[in-house]
Amino acid sequence: MSGSQCFENPPKLSPGSGCGAGTVQQLGGLNTYVAGSGPPDSKSAILLISDVFGYEAPLFRKLADKVAGAGFLVVAPDFFYGDPIVDLNNPQFDRAAWRKIHNTDKGYVDAKSVIAALKSKGVSAIGAAGFCWGGVVAAKLASSQDIQAAVVLHPGPITVDDINEIKVPVAILGAEIDHVSPPEDLKRFGEILSAKLKNDCLVKIYSRVSHGWTVRYNVEDEFAVKSAEEAHEDMINWLTKYVKGDE
Repeated sequence: MSGSQCFENPPKLSPGSGCGAGTVQQLGGLNTYVAGSGPPDSKSAILLISDVFGYEAPLFRKLADKVAGAGFLVVAPDFFYGDPIVDLNNPQFDRAAWRKIHNTDKGYVDAKSVIAALKSKGVSAIGAAGFCWGGVVAAKLASSQDIQAAVVLHPGPITVDDINEIKVPVAILGAEIDHVSPPEDLKRFGEILSAKLKNDCLVKIYSRVSHGWTVRYNVEDEFAVKSAEEAHEDMINWLTKYVKGDE
């Protein structure tokens, strides 16, 4: 999450606007956007982990609703406790201080609390999908037995050590134009994962798109929308295969 691309094309945020078809509830100690039906209707849940712009971003919420439409209970927590990045042009905004407070290790701990809360409600199969900052958290979760599968989309900085720790089926969806997680790094990760997970891993690089393209695209750009929707479908298909199957 250290590269400038993590902050490009910020969404228009209206805190508290209530966009999306779901509702905001308390889950695992966090305000959480919840969409779809949980137990007994569905015992499979997807934890969506946003980028630095947080859980109220309209396109992020729209995607949460889309995943819920595939038959999942979707939970998207406010990992930043009401403090997402809103105005990068504010001269008083200190990126380094923000990163220190809202680090991915803290995100991982909070995510585990949300997962525990889901299981206490009768959810039996959980997948995680994370974007940029959230992609790093999703990769950390994939090193545990807390989830059944993960999708990591245009992740923030991930190391070979992180990849070596992954234990569950994982898909990494990357951009051709990405200085944070370059395609060559992701392809190397794919080689490592294939050696131990065999067919239970996927690395896909999407042509002519940049870091953040799945949740920060121009809705008036036909190619941008199509590229984002392709990644959304790939994500949902992966989660359906590995999470629904374990429900």
